Amino acid sequence: MKRSNAVEILAVPGIPLVRKDDDLVALIGEGLARGGIVPRGDDVFVLTQKIVSKAEGRMVDLATVEPSTEAIKLAGNVQKDPRLVELILSESVRVVRARPGILIVEHRLGFVMANAGIDQSNVASPDDPQRALLLPVDPDGSAAILRRRLSLRFGVPVAVIINDSFGRAWRRGTCSVAIGAAGLPSLMDLRGSPDLFGRALQVSITGHADEIAAAASLVMGQGAEGQPVVVVRGLTWRGPDNGASELVRPAAEDMFR
Repeated sequence: MKRSNAVEILAVPGIPLVRKDDDLVALIGEGLARGGIVPRGDDVFVLTQKIVSKAEGRMVDLATVEPSTEAIKLAGNVQKDPRLVELILSESVRVVRARPGILIVEHRLGFVMANAGIDQSNVASPDDPQRALLLPVDPDGSAAILRRRLSLRFGVPVAVIINDSFGRAWRRGTCSVAIGAAGLPSLMDLRGSPDLFGRALQVSITGHADEIAAAASLVMGQGAEGQPVVVVRGLTWRGPDNGASELVRPAAEDMFR
């Protein structure tokens, strides 16, 4: 595989605050025109989970949530709002760890993460009612739809990644990973490829989409930067397309479960 000698990460300027049913492709098109960016074949569009979830109407007003007895009890243990804990449980298949200030669960999509990925930062003004934002129902499906529409709009084949910030079990600090992807191999199997000395690689499987997601977040930022869409340009890859769901380690391979 030919390696990339240089990669560009271009913020799409002027993306407004996204609301339910907004057309993300139209907003991206307007931003590209504003920034003088012309899409090229094999560009990778990386979008934050927040704007995808907002456009898909995944916002919940906490005032509408009635916590269950289980949620109330767990909320007392972890010192969180019982309504938020109810949402977390509704999006999860099991609680992995619970202690004051921390609630780690297995999301229904297979992700092991804090608070089922439900977020309240950069979601609504402090003056608005309390709201929480859930992950997209089908991030790979969302990425596939966006990829198809972006490729059609600009007349070139592009890829799409939806990223989100995850904590990591044995490292401090969050790092963006891919929760949805289309148009590229999220998981790239390099086994059998030669190393520098011609030996066949035995165990090298690369989280290709995660690497792109993390790189994109360097430009996106984590706070008030307001750059939720970037174009990653100059990458090459091989292998069949597969979604970000391929990055989730199956239970049978989880040595710590």
